[in-house]
Amino acid sequence: MTASYQSLYQAHIAELQTRTRSLLQRENLDALVIHSGQAQRKFLDDMDYPFKANPLFKAWLPVIDNPHCWLIVDGVNKPKLIFYRPKDFWHKVPDEPNDFWAEHFDIQLLDKANKVETLLPYDKAGMAYLGEYLEVARALGFNEINPEPVLSYIHFYRAYKTPYEQACLRIANKMAVAGHNAAKAAFYAGGSEFDIQLAYLAAARQTENEMPYGNIVALNQNCAILHYTALERKVPKQRHSFLIDAGAEFHGYAADITRTYSFNPQDEFGSLISAVNDAELQLVDGLKPGLKYGELHVQCHQKIATILQQFDFVKLSADAIIERQISRAFFPHGLGHHLGLQVHDVGGFMADERGTHVAPPEGHPYLRCTRSIEANMVFTIEPGLYFIDSLLADLAATEFSQYINWHKVDAFRQFGGIRIEDNIIVHQDRNENMTRDLQLA
Repeated sequence: MTASYQSLYQAHIAELQTRTRSLLQRENLDALVIHSGQAQRKFLDDMDYPFKANPLFKAWLPVIDNPHCWLIVDGVNKPKLIFYRPKDFWHKVPDEPNDFWAEHFDIQLLDKANKVETLLPYDKAGMAYLGEYLEVARALGFNEINPEPVLSYIHFYRAYKTPYEQACLRIANKMAVAGHNAAKAAFYAGGSEFDIQLAYLAAARQTENEMPYGNIVALNQNCAILHYTALERKVPKQRHSFLIDAGAEFHGYAADITRTYSFNPQDEFGSLISAVNDAELQLVDGLKPGLKYGELHVQCHQKIATILQQFDFVKLSADAIIERQISRAFFPHGLGHHLGLQVHDVGGFMADERGTHVAPPEGHPYLRCTRSIEANMVFTIEPGLYFIDSLLADLAATEFSQYINWHKVDAFRQFGGIRIEDNIIVHQDRNENMTRDLQLA
């Protein structure tokens, strides 16, 4: 039986303590002071923007919706949590912490945000502030503010997910898969983009603000817009295709899943989706410890080029398509990225804990990860094949335009494009496809 995330939490805290102890010794610091963040008021308004906790804070505990909290960690003593609990009859005040994680912290309650100085250590000389609000940090007397060596160390090791984190990611995937199944049903039932979004949120049991990113719910040509979030209210006169890139969040950990559907699965666009899906599964299998993620991205272009040749979009061999860089017009983004506390999780370009940068392969500037693949890392794999007007216009202006079957390309513009994305935990001896394990085809 799989261990519950609660039972894995103590070991997670122990691992973070070990990392913190090593980091502080290396940097000759006494402690890290991590700020959850502050509520931010809308300009000329009396309401705040939706609050998102500092990921460095929520790495320690699943308090993701409470501003003005502070953590003091030294890798040895029980972490101290200053928990904001104001007196407020306008809003819901958070309960005093008593959840599964609370026993692992020395908790002090803060009723007014501007009183935090009375609960923080007086001498901050050996302490580093980690957070967004630099003026607040300076006013409180911190001199070490987001030191780069500290952030590099934390970001490097965040790529290795503890069993607790992996358990949270599995739950986030389960929530997202429920949403995806509802969205698919809403599409085939004739819903608009807006209708599909509502069906997704209801099934995932999360509000729009709780989502880790703005859901991409696109019909027809809108599938060609990589970060489309407009949500048309009207049902299109004709329904050709549906692309949904949507996740969920559990205790601060994100799922990030994409699927594409043809309204008539038996048409050639349905066959093209199947070909991209097969390529995606092969690339998932290619995630192996020791391989550089950038090398897998290059393999992805080879597979997309093969599909372009097989479906007669380009009248060249796959190798020739790659050599002339034609595949980039149809697959312009990276293969995927680290996944965790952030959708595009940190540490993807690091060679070591000092933050030595590893650039993407030449000609692939949008790849979000160049790191060597190792056990306990979590990745998305998301190949795509699109018919994007601006990129196709650029291609048409080159000497390689003669090799493109423009009649067929033009016929496929109405579908927009395809992306298939799964969330993968790399283990030493196997890959765990969290998304497919939940039977999302």
